[in-house]
Amino acid sequence: MSEYILNLLPVTEEEKREFEAIAPAAQFLWTGRSRVTAQELAQATVILGWPRPGDVKKAGRLKWFQTMWAGTEEYDGMVPPGAQFTSSAGSNSRSVAEHMFASLLAVCRRLPAYRDRQREGRWEDQGPMKTILGGVVLVVGAGHVGGEFARMCQAFGAETVGLKRRVDGPLPGFDQVCPMEQLDAWLPRADAVALALPHTAATAGLMDERRLRLMKRDAVLVNAGRGSAIDQQALVRVMEEGLLWGAALDVTTPEPLPAESPLWSVPNLLLTPHVAGGMRLEITRKACIRQAQDNLRRYLAGEPLVNLVRGPERREEG
Repeated sequence: MSEYILNLLPVTEEEKREFEAIAPAAQFLWTGRSRVTAQELAQATVILGWPRPGDVKKAGRLKWFQTMWAGTEEYDGMVPPGAQFTSSAGSNSRSVAEHMFASLLAVCRRLPAYRDRQREGRWEDQGPMKTILGGVVLVVGAGHVGGEFARMCQAFGAETVGLKRRVDGPLPGFDQVCPMEQLDAWLPRADAVALALPHTAATAGLMDERRLRLMKRDAVLVNAGRGSAIDQQALVRVMEEGLLWGAALDVTTPEPLPAESPLWSVPNLLLTPHVAGGMRLEITRKACIRQAQDNLRRYLAGEPLVNLVRGPERREEG
C-alpha cells in the first residue's frame, strides 16, 4: 500500500520538493492548516503537523503521526492503535531557553516594575537588583530546553544543577545532575529555580506551598513548561508575603489566564501568554521541518524513529 502523507507543517515550496524527493512513491497532501476533511483523514497513513486531536482519532489507516510540538498530552488517547507517535522535542529548545533566560534577567533587574513606572510617567529608582553571577540555578527538568537554558546561565557565571527522573551521567550545561527526589534538598540552596517540565501526574502541583516556602527568600522562580506544575494560589500568597524576589511565568492554568486572577497584580511577577516556543523563530520552524524529514527517511527505511512517544502496537482483530 502506497503512503498517503497528510503534511500540515508550515513548509516552503523548496521544502515540499525535499519531502517529495524523500518519498517519491508517496502521495502528498499539503494543507498548511490544522483543519482537515474527513476524506483527507480517511486516506492518511502518515500525518505530520498539528491536527486537532479529535481528527487524529478518526484517521483509521494511520501508521505514523508526528506532531510539530514537543508537548504531546493533548493527543493522549487520540492516536489510533497500531500507529507510531513521535514528537518534535528539541525543535524549539533555543526559543524557549532564550525566553526563560531573558525573563530571569528581567526579573533580576526589576524590569517589570520599571515598565510599570514608565507607563505611569514616573522616574523612580526601584532599589537593589540581583545577578546570577556566582549563584546557583536549579533547572527542574534537565531535557532539551533545560540544557539550553543551563548553558546560558553557565555563560553568565552561575552554577547550574539539573534535576531529572533518571540520571545516566553528566549532561552539557550542568555542573551537577541529580534525581528529582533531591528537589527538596536543592530548593533552599538555589538562587533561581527554573521549571521546564511536561504535564504529567507526577509534575502536576509539584511546586506546592510547602516547596515554595523552601525556596530562598530572594530566589526567582521561572516556569516555561506547563502551568500545572505550580500551585498558583500558593505562589500569590508566598509572593505577597515577600518570600520570593520575583517570578516569571510563560505558562499558567488555565490559559488564557482569567482577568480576575490575582497573578496579574503581583509585584515583580512577569507574565507572558505562552509565547516562549512555537514557530515564532525561523530556526524553530526549520528545526521542526528537519526533524520531520529525518523521521520520514527512517520510517520509509523501517528504522527506529526519533522522539518516539509511542511505538507500534498490535491492532485488535474484530
